[in-house]
Amino acid sequence: MFEGPFDLLLFFIERDELDIHDIPIFQITNEFMGYLQELEQLNLEVASDFILTAATLMRIKAKMLLPRVEKDEEGNEIDPRQELVQHLLEYKKYKSAVPELSEMEDQRLAQENRGNIHQELQQIANANHFEYELQDLSLYKIMRVFEKVMTRYEEEQNRPKHTVIQYPYTIEGQRDIIMRMVKQRDRVTFSSLIEEFPDKIGMIFNFLAILDMLQLNQIGIEVGEGFNDFIITVAEGQAAQVTQLLVEQA
Repeated sequence: MFEGPFDLLLFFIERDELDIHDIPIFQITNEFMGYLQELEQLNLEVASDFILTAATLMRIKAKMLLPRVEKDEEGNEIDPRQELVQHLLEYKKYKSAVPELSEMEDQRLAQENRGNIHQELQQIANANHFEYELQDLSLYKIMRVFEKVMTRYEEEQNRPKHTVIQYPYTIEGQRDIIMRMVKQRDRVTFSSLIEEFPDKIGMIFNFLAILDMLQLNQIGIEVGEGFNDFIITVAEGQAAQVTQLLVEQA
């Protein structure tokens, strides 16, 4: 058995001491076809590359039987065997390197592994304060760690982010502001407070501050017509009743 069709052709050429640059295509084709027939008689499966090479040999043989000769662009005759010869020369070159590579493989297999490699790696790890053992590292483990890091990074990037905004309001602060406005103006409408603090959070803090001041009996409330607005005044002992009205309005 041969490794391939070119191996078989080289066997015929070397056995019969033929010139590889001037192959007798008729002889080599007949011997190649005879070998394939022997394989078929032995019920051995013929590989497709053998069949392809047989077809190539028959095509070359047919071209050499034709009286018309093909020429290239420069007018030189084209030898139908030229491509086959080139493949055979390349195969022979690589095949000649196989014994040397096999010998190198045998030498490498005969060598002993270094007995102190694990000890040296452990010393390097200890000297650099590594928390792991270098001998346990592999390309696969490094790639797995990299994959986990990238997955964690993508999860962090896609995770919803909550931004906490600290508003410059406190109930005590708004309570002092409202009390100062009431003392200065005597009567302050809630709509004027909205104009002073138009944002939603400011209105909420002002409303909570008003409720707190009502509970402490610091201010009074007068409900306007239509319950669309109310007026903040200085407390006159009516804070408890007005608080109930304000809660109902809210």
